[in-house]
Amino acid sequence: MGPQLGFGRYGIQSCRAGRLSHRAIEAARRAISGQFHRAMSGQFRRNSKVWVRVFADLPVTEKSTGVRMGRGKGNPTGRIARVSTGKILFEMDGVSLSNARQAAALAAHKLSLSTKFVQRS
Repeated sequence: MGPQLGFGRYGIQSCRAGRLSHRAIEAARRAISGQFHRAMSGQFRRNSKVWVRVFADLPVTEKSTGVRMGRGKGNPTGRIARVSTGKILFEMDGVSLSNARQAAALAAHKLSLSTKFVQRS
């Protein structure tokens, strides 16, 4: 279920492999849902749905400054997700094509990877 849409009609697909932080994933999700909230009214707002298909599951550790070499591993500071080329990151449904494109453009600005908008044929 990586390179194909599984749930929604529209999606955001990665063009390159890389890493995404948990903060970038959440910022993109909020950008998408905020766009749907602003662009639509009443009935359609309840019908719109967003699926997040990427999960930040790898912990990232960091030693504080001024610590000497050795002494083990640093404390966890956050989580990242490894993303391969062609992976679907987000899926959307229940919105028009123009609203989905706008939401995808807003979300792409929040991500550190190059992405493209895809739709089910």
